[in-house]
Amino acid sequence: MTKGKVVQIGIFVSLIGLISYKFAPQIGIDDFTASTISSCILILIVITWVTSYVYRVVNGKMTFIEQRKRYRKEYEKVVNDKLETKFNSLSQEEQERLIEDLEKNP
Repeated sequence: MTKGKVVQIGIFVSLIGLISYKFAPQIGIDDFTASTISSCILILIVITWVTSYVYRVVNGKMTFIEQRKRYRKEYEKVVNDKLETKFNSLSQEEQERLIEDLEKNP
C-alpha cells in the first residue's frame, strides 16, 4: 500500500466519522452516545489495521519484501543473461574446460 493510498483511506475514515457524528443528533442520538459510538468504531478500525499489519509481517507480505523479491528476480535475470552471453562468446574448448572445472569444484 502506498503512502498516498494510506492518506486517502485516513481522510475517508475521518470524513465518515465526522459526517456520522454531525448527523447523529438528527436521527435522535445524543452527543455523548454519538461520540461513544464513533470512538468504538475508530478503535475497531485501529485494531483491524494493526492485526492486518501483524499478519502481513508474519507472512512476509510487506511492501518492502515484495519490492525486494521483484528487484532480486530482475537482478538475477540480468546477471544470468550476461553470464550466458559471456559463456557463449568462449570457444568450445574453453566452455568444456570451464564445465569440467565446475564439476570438479562444486
